[in-house]
Amino acid sequence: MDRLLERDSALDELHDALADATRGQGRLVLIMGEAGIGKTSVVRAFLASLSGNRAVRILRGACDDLVTPRELGPFHDLAPGARAELRTALAAGDMQDFFEALLAEIASPVSVLVVEDVHWADDATIDALAFLARRVEHHPALIVVTYRDDEVPPESPLLRLLGRVRRPAGRRIALGPLSARAVSALAGQLGAGVRLHAWTGGNPFFVTELLAAQDEGLPASVRDAVLARVGTLPEASRALLDLLAVVPTRLETPLLDALHPGWAGDVVPAERRGIVEVHDGALAFRHELARLAVVNGMPAVQRQAAGRSVLAALLRQDPLDEARVLHHAVLCQDATAIATHGPAAARRATRAGAHRQALAHYEQLRPHEDLLDPAERAAVAEEHAWELYNALRFADAVRLSRHAVDLRRDLGEKSALGRAMVTLAWHLYLDAEVAEARSAVDDAVALLEQAGDPEALALARSYRGFLNVLSDREEEGLAELADLAARHPAGDPLDAAWTIYRGLGLAFLGDEAGLELVQRGVADATARGQREFAALGYTALVKAARRLGRDADVRSFADAGLARTRETDLRSHGFTLEAHLHQLCVQEGRWDDAEKGLRNLLRAAPEAGILGRETLPHLGRLLLRRGHPEANELLDRAWQLGLRTDILPVLVPAGIALIERAWLDGDPAAQRQRAELLLARTDRPGVGRYRGELLRYMKRCGWPVREFAGCPPEYLLGLRGDWAGAAEEWRRVGDPYERALELADSGLREPTLEALAVLDDLGAVPAARLVRARLRDLGVTRIPRGPRAFAREHPAGLTERQVDVLHLLGEGLTNAEIAARLVLSIRTVDHHVSAILTKLGVASRREAARLARRSD
Repeated sequence: MDRLLERDSALDELHDALADATRGQGRLVLIMGEAGIGKTSVVRAFLASLSGNRAVRILRGACDDLVTPRELGPFHDLAPGARAELRTALAAGDMQDFFEALLAEIASPVSVLVVEDVHWADDATIDALAFLARRVEHHPALIVVTYRDDEVPPESPLLRLLGRVRRPAGRRIALGPLSARAVSALAGQLGAGVRLHAWTGGNPFFVTELLAAQDEGLPASVRDAVLARVGTLPEASRALLDLLAVVPTRLETPLLDALHPGWAGDVVPAERRGIVEVHDGALAFRHELARLAVVNGMPAVQRQAAGRSVLAALLRQDPLDEARVLHHAVLCQDATAIATHGPAAARRATRAGAHRQALAHYEQLRPHEDLLDPAERAAVAEEHAWELYNALRFADAVRLSRHAVDLRRDLGEKSALGRAMVTLAWHLYLDAEVAEARSAVDDAVALLEQAGDPEALALARSYRGFLNVLSDREEEGLAELADLAARHPAGDPLDAAWTIYRGLGLAFLGDEAGLELVQRGVADATARGQREFAALGYTALVKAARRLGRDADVRSFADAGLARTRETDLRSHGFTLEAHLHQLCVQEGRWDDAEKGLRNLLRAAPEAGILGRETLPHLGRLLLRRGHPEANELLDRAWQLGLRTDILPVLVPAGIALIERAWLDGDPAAQRQRAELLLARTDRPGVGRYRGELLRYMKRCGWPVREFAGCPPEYLLGLRGDWAGAAEEWRRVGDPYERALELADSGLREPTLEALAVLDDLGAVPAARLVRARLRDLGVTRIPRGPRAFAREHPAGLTERQVDVLHLLGEGLTNAEIAARLVLSIRTVDHHVSAILTKLGVASRREAARLARRSD
């Protein structure tokens, strides 16, 4: 488009961000919009305005629509113009060195780094951009990222980056369609412009392509417009475009020379017509939609032939780009090329931390595994299983691990077989087959003792120690791990993991020293660049702090861990950390936030194996407290998972939730046997929180209970009938629901009325029903009606108290001022505001206030 219409504000935003960067306050700007909306045009116009400015250095790369994206693709694009350190780190594939070199690249002078089309980005590219996003504010750099916001599904790794973009360091520019007036200006006449705007929706690409086709009838689709333009080109130019169309990326000069000698002359007609462009030594379609129009218009036989030509040229390159080779091999169904280059492409993606891409490569390779030699086939199966584990597909990981064990057994190599059995044991544990996992790791240890391989034996014994710590056999696990640490010198690759699990085992037994030990292990793993162990260590910190009752630490550890895991694609660890934050939201009374977060996790990993303990019982119990019919199915699933694993961290949360259900339903006898089972299992060190909560709900059910040494005070006071003391302890802990239940046990009108108000604010319908009955027993005649009737009447489902808060938002009051006006705690107002934003479907309190003023 010669004239860039209606994009002045976007360009102004970019220039403002560059001004900040020039002052040393770096910025990250996201430019978003649908395909063809003009993201690249805005970037080009901005960069063109910087031409001749030698004080600003420009680095530019793009992501490509490969079957499986090339790891760090845009950074390979910009590498020729970068410093030698970045090129060296990129070639070596060491992510830590690459991150450091990338940061140094933007440190001086003032730099503009442009990465386009990150909706196609590989995980490693997202990791790199997330790394920069956290640090850019302290460097003289402007990072410009473009993406199609309508092509970002909930599971996209791009969300890790988008979640980091907050002012002042981060800015967002959402490009919208052109107005009818702008389209009319381009068309040159009002009537044609209005019709064109109606047909295209104001998409600049559609508009310009249709105008450039100069077809008086105005083709009905962009495909027809593009093909009409392409059809007028010379035959040699069309042949070049056919080759270019099967490459969902750029064709660099060496490849062009090999594929189409004389391309420099043949490209001129297409370049003049704006179909393609030559930039930074590579040829590409000006817009992806144009490429798709051409490739979809080619007969299948012709597409295959062009693809084979590109594949042959790629195979002659040195060094090979395995990801691009594999892409074209898959498109051409060249089994030999897939088998030859697939393992290297997958392993490179794994090393770069691009785990989704690695998994895609392994799955492309799987149908052709018979072409691999037996040892390579076994290795690929094991590596594939680890990527399935990282994708939370634990049952699939078990199946592939069993296959790898069978392959290793056929090869007859005891050491390799033992290692494969260790891998199988870990995947079995994560798939909730705890007993079989223990058996498998025991078999691996016995086999490796015979094999005489000390390194493999240490690995097997390590995992046996880990499994014991995680499955209620902490003392056995601690003994094994301590022995390993004593036998091996400091600096062993596994010693950070030994330290982490030793600390976790101590914490599970109630020893506060365990937390410090886990922290030491995390520090060691981080210093050595062991990203998997460091991420694992953060989940251990959260579990240890939770078991020890240090909930304030749970949040800080989870936040710190997520900051690390979001820079990588370690999904299982991130899943656990996020789940614990949502569990804290339940405890704090932020029920809308908790439900939304837990549902998202459950949706992202419906069959998450043992990790279901982090979602099923907690979401089920929350829905139970809200009176939601889905609660029963979730709690029953949680209990079945508990029985399948037969370990306390899975059994107890599900079991206590079912006992609470029995109390709320007025049918405690149905759960008496389950309560006795849990009572026997929690008679051991380190589970005081579990046992205290169990006994408190048993007492609510009317069953006799006994105090025990080490019972947390919030439970102990409730067991003793000291409702006021217990309520105060729950205020300190920060659990309004449990506090309300203690107030309701007072037998006094005022505390019971206060309990009802809290429960109504939370939306705890079943408990509020019980409290209303108690108030009637106390002779209270004017009992406040519940919020549900009001919520049914309100168009957005707001409770009466939430409407009060909304009106005060409309007056411009802060949360603290609202709390003072309504005589509520600031935390309660925070919860109400969060719920209001969710129910109204708005993103900010400013939008909510505007709606409130409009309704007033």
